[in-house]
Amino acid sequence: MTDAAPAPWPTDGPSSGTSRAVTLTDLLRVPMHRLRLVAAVAMVGLLAALGYVLLVPAALSASAVVAVRPVVTDAFTPSGAGADRAVNMNVESGIATGTEVVQRLADSAGGDPRDIRDALEVEVPTGGQILRFTYQARESHQAVQSANMAAEAYLSVRRAMYEQQRAEMLRSYDASITKVAAQQTALQKRANTAKDTAAGDALVAELAGINNQLTQLNAARTEIAAVDVNPGWVTQTAEKALVTSAGHRPLYLVAGLLGGALIGIVLAYLWESTDRRVRSVADGREASGLPLLGTVRRPAFRGSPRAVDADIRYVAMAVAERVRQPARVALVTAREDATALTAGLAVALAVDGREVFVADDSGRIERLRAIVLADRGRLPIDPTRPLVPKPRPAGSTPAAAAGTESTPARRPSPHPPGARPSTDPDATLTLPRVSSARAENSRVVTPDEVAVGVGSVRFGTWRQGADHGLVLFNAPPAESDERGVAVARQGGAVVVVERDRTRQSDLRRLVERLRAAGVTPLGFVLTRNGRA
Repeated sequence: MTDAAPAPWPTDGPSSGTSRAVTLTDLLRVPMHRLRLVAAVAMVGLLAALGYVLLVPAALSASAVVAVRPVVTDAFTPSGAGADRAVNMNVESGIATGTEVVQRLADSAGGDPRDIRDALEVEVPTGGQILRFTYQARESHQAVQSANMAAEAYLSVRRAMYEQQRAEMLRSYDASITKVAAQQTALQKRANTAKDTAAGDALVAELAGINNQLTQLNAARTEIAAVDVNPGWVTQTAEKALVTSAGHRPLYLVAGLLGGALIGIVLAYLWESTDRRVRSVADGREASGLPLLGTVRRPAFRGSPRAVDADIRYVAMAVAERVRQPARVALVTAREDATALTAGLAVALAVDGREVFVADDSGRIERLRAIVLADRGRLPIDPTRPLVPKPRPAGSTPAAAAGTESTPARRPSPHPPGARPSTDPDATLTLPRVSSARAENSRVVTPDEVAVGVGSVRFGTWRQGADHGLVLFNAPPAESDERGVAVARQGGAVVVVERDRTRQSDLRRLVERLRAAGVTPLGFVLTRNGRA
């Protein structure tokens, strides 16, 4: 049987000058194809978070609230609308977490100041004069005690600072009062000993001014001494009933899972950037520059491979359109195994009446035969039914045929020949006719041949198929064996590309080797996992 002459194959791929927009599907394709890596890293993150939750005991937190008051000379005077500005709360927060407060806690609790500083947290609500001391510890009584001690230590430190300031101011006033009092005593003596009336009047006037100054200094000192240096009060003490767990521990599991998934996605993109695989038809065209002969999809269910068989038949039609018998077609791959596709193409080509010879030099003949027998059983037609109807005798008409069929059949004799022994010694023995078991439209099948439809598939090595019209060579991977390229030089080549497995660099190298050897590939077939 002679196939149609090859016609120009249109390259329906996008031109090299146009750029394709990156869609959300393109961004999700890499993590989906590297799903095992993403899932593994996500599980590692989840296990790390779970180990932290189980091994590290939960931290308990206790809180104490301190109301900070400004130090004023008149405590009964309202502070006005800017009450939160009367005290610099940033300064107060710094003092509350300062070295002196932490050191007092370390001396009282007997811990490391660095650990105490990490466990102590001071919050300042916006627009208020409140300090909230929160302390985290492994035990509730330790958290309560440390929070209350931190609040008291802050008040004690702040009170000591105010008292020191007041003492310094009182000391300054005392020095000024002492100096003015000495001047007053000296003027008093001079005024008492003055003999001139004018001079005495001047000394008296000067003495009156000094007395007024001394009075003002004493009044100011009295105000400073009367200032309340109390920095504030503890409005809410920490109690065991108010102790809560620090943070929500189930959130650690969610954070570990999401963090691991995010790291896995980043690793998937990094791996994809160094190990590019063929993900789609566009990737195959871009990497190989060959036309597409067809795509062989994976069936939705393992028990219904009809979609895959139909795809293989479409590929077989595309291959038959490109070649003319006698044809030598090598199915070449980079690193993958095209045995299943070779057997499927052989069945699809032989079902229309072709004599297909499947050649293999790598010891896969039995596997090819098993796949051919399995694919033959799933053909959409009955291979035992003759495609050509039985011819009628010359001169017969449909009416005559109908009349013949209506003629009643003769009843068989109750004594068939040979059933009753004859008494005549010269009688002839009649033997029953033995009909042939072979149908009229059937043909003789050799032992190394598998009948497929009205055609056949034979198996053997490449040398054994030299005299056959259509030979499919199941080539070994080209990265490790050059026989596929060598066979393709005597005919044509079909490049088999496995989606998500064939590397783009390997595919480019394979096409370059074919073209360097003088082979013009017919095109490429995009498959999935070798079969679909």
